Amino acid sequence: MTRTLDDHGREKTAERLLKSSANKFYDPEVDIDWNAPLAEGKPFQLEHRSSLYGTHLWDRLTPEQRLELGKHELASIASNGIFFEVLLMQMLLKEVYNSDPTKRHVQYALTEIADECRHSTMFARSVERLGAPAYGPVKIVHRLGKLLPFIGYGPALYGSILVAEEILDRIQRESMADENIQPLVRMVNRIHVLEEARHVTFAREEVTRGMANLGRVELFYQRWLIAVVSFAITRSLINPRVYQAVGLNPREAWETAMKNPHWHETLRWSGERIMAFLDEAGLVGSPGTYWWRKSFLLGAR
Repeated sequence: MTRTLDDHGREKTAERLLKSSANKFYDPEVDIDWNAPLAEGKPFQLEHRSSLYGTHLWDRLTPEQRLELGKHELASIASNGIFFEVLLMQMLLKEVYNSDPTKRHVQYALTEIADECRHSTMFARSVERLGAPAYGPVKIVHRLGKLLPFIGYGPALYGSILVAEEILDRIQRESMADENIQPLVRMVNRIHVLEEARHVTFAREEVTRGMANLGRVELFYQRWLIAVVSFAITRSLINPRVYQAVGLNPREAWETAMKNPHWHETLRWSGERIMAFLDEAGLVGSPGTYWWRKSFLLGAR
């Protein structure tokens, strides 16, 4: 059977990404010196990206406590990154399971899974090196996450991948450009940003392709699903338990963070590029608007 032009474009993109993956990739076990000492007094994240920045609780923290909070918030983001990458790998494996493995786009999906395995190991090693807990998501998100590989498919699947990847990408790009940030953190961010750029290209094309022929009912489901998953992503980045590390009450600190306009702006800023793309693609809208707003990713419309 003759392939359509759409199939041809899909295969052409996958071929290019496969070559790029072969020519430029990192092995965190080799390319990161995990035994190097952490730099004394250097922050783990930019202060204005802390969930409590600008609040009365932030004002109560000493400079040392602010550094410590940054370390634990970074550990939370990294360990949640592992959680979402594991879900991503499950969903990609489901796509591979139902597809022809001789196709280039299927082979690239397998390559992306290999990348994500290395990234998850890298994040795990970084959390271990920081000496912080692997916080991960709260229990309810962890339990509901088991459903995603079963209910997630189509453009919402790839759109959800983009939300998680592009939020982290923007935060990491800003952090890795600042020479005052811990060298270990900057290197981890650099590796992730470089390799995720290929994943983003692949996922954006899959979203555009998947949106082409959706019926009204299916469009509503895809909009609802990606909005709910995106809400879970933004609310999971910071586990409330991180606040215990600096002597704060987790419930009070979490509620303060969720009301913090500075944190809202960080999330909106980190997601503005992907939100513009998803909006143009048609994935932002009813019945998902409520969840988009609760995720802090959707500005005034």
